[in-house]
Amino acid sequence: MSNTPPTALVADDEPLLRQALIRELAEAWPELEVVTQARGGNDAWSRFEEHQPDVCFLDIHMPGLSGIEVARRIGRRAHVVFVTAFDSYALEAFEQGALDYLVKPIQRGRLAETVSRLQERLGSARPPIGTQALFDELASLLKVGAEVDNLRWIQARVGQSLRLIPVEAIDFLRADEKYTRVAWREDSGEKSEALISTSLRQLLARLDKEQFVQVHRSVVVNLRKVSHFTRNENETGNIHLKQRDEVLPVSRGFLHLFRQM
Repeated sequence: MSNTPPTALVADDEPLLRQALIRELAEAWPELEVVTQARGGNDAWSRFEEHQPDVCFLDIHMPGLSGIEVARRIGRRAHVVFVTAFDSYALEAFEQGALDYLVKPIQRGRLAETVSRLQERLGSARPPIGTQALFDELASLLKVGAEVDNLRWIQARVGQSLRLIPVEAIDFLRADEKYTRVAWREDSGEKSEALISTSLRQLLARLDKEQFVQVHRSVVVNLRKVSHFTRNENETGNIHLKQRDEVLPVSRGFLHLFRQM
């Protein structure tokens, strides 16, 4: 076994989650050196080529190349650990392929298991797991899973805590420059808000379309939280929410959604 410390690449388009994983790795595997980070698939591939790390932690969904596409290019040149927000349906795909994966938010116990397997493989000089056929099968299964599984929660940094916000608790989502503002209700009824870096478009693609609708280029609303709708004279409108003072704009292109109200 080489005395050279193992090296790693961590790729995730969510900066807070990327840094959280790096901190957890520092505790679970102090010898591991994270030599480079990436926030997108194209960047991850470029940084892999430059640094040639031993282990790559790849978020499944990133701008540009997906984590699976990056893994295809890496092949057997490094050990790959996929990081995913998917639930049990997609996890079966990982387990069938005997691939390493971590589920967001990262659980220390699960991370410890993954680290132990990686250390064993590196120590015994076993070749990395991963064939093109295996990655193709995984991509196919995850695509099916994504078609049937809607987003169930959203992660957001609130102070020093990483919160999991159930989508049912969300009142509305609003684009805020480069971020998305998430407005939700706590179990106590208290109103809360947080900024996340996932775009409104990306969130809308994974939300239940029967429950969440876009009403303005910068606003998505949870229809279950709508109190009433008012029409303006200029062919626009306003949405009033239950137990909230905010009034959300409805632009002309989305007015048809409320013709029956």
